[in-house]
Amino acid sequence: MLSVVTAILKAMRDLTHPRVLAVMLVPMLGSIIVWTAVAWYFWGAWTGVVASFFSDTAFARWMAGVGFTWMLQGLSAIAVIALVVAAALVTALVITELVVMPVILSVAGRQYPELDKEPSATLVGSMGNTAAGIAIFTALWLVTLPLWLTGVGAIVLPAVLSAYLNQRIFRYEALAEHAGRDEYRVIVQRAKGRLFALGLALAVVYYIPFVNLIAPVLSGLAFTHLCLGELVQHRRGGHTPAAMPARAR
Repeated sequence: MLSVVTAILKAMRDLTHPRVLAVMLVPMLGSIIVWTAVAWYFWGAWTGVVASFFSDTAFARWMAGVGFTWMLQGLSAIAVIALVVAAALVTALVITELVVMPVILSVAGRQYPELDKEPSATLVGSMGNTAAGIAIFTALWLVTLPLWLTGVGAIVLPAVLSAYLNQRIFRYEALAEHAGRDEYRVIVQRAKGRLFALGLALAVVYYIPFVNLIAPVLSGLAFTHLCLGELVQHRRGGHTPAAMPARAR
């Protein structure tokens, strides 16, 4: 997993690039502002809907029978918070994809001058990839939501699911300008373990207060370096990580 560590180190270095610094906080702050405002306005309605859904279950009727109706209200609030957190994460990643990835590709991409551009990605393809990733992420988030109540699930599941969504979105965007369609499929297949491992490593960043404000941009940079490094090795016919190139100006 040396390539995963190398990608993270390159990404951390590129965070100091002036163009990256200019957009570093845009995705997460923008997402937080939007969803804080929306959640504040719709909080009562959302918790009411979730509480109504819970009230129709056998578990809720049992809770009411033993006098724990108050706990159902708490569970409704937890469920709404979990959904808002998921929505904020998705929004931050989409903002990164649309606004920041062009900057990331211009900064990180030029560090691999040996890569000829063979763009095969399209706007429709990008939108389709993102939509599919979000749909799968949302379905898994909803299905596993009850496991949040185990405590461990509230820590592990968001990390695993965000790892999936991060690598799904950023691998496509990272290779958009340099890899042909066949190359994209080969890179994803041969590096799927490293892609997911990088996603899990970066998921930790989302748990660190204040540091998590830069998590989406750090993720975009790291996945770009990992994917372009894999592409370099694929075209060379080798399997060892590329040496760290000189910093882009």
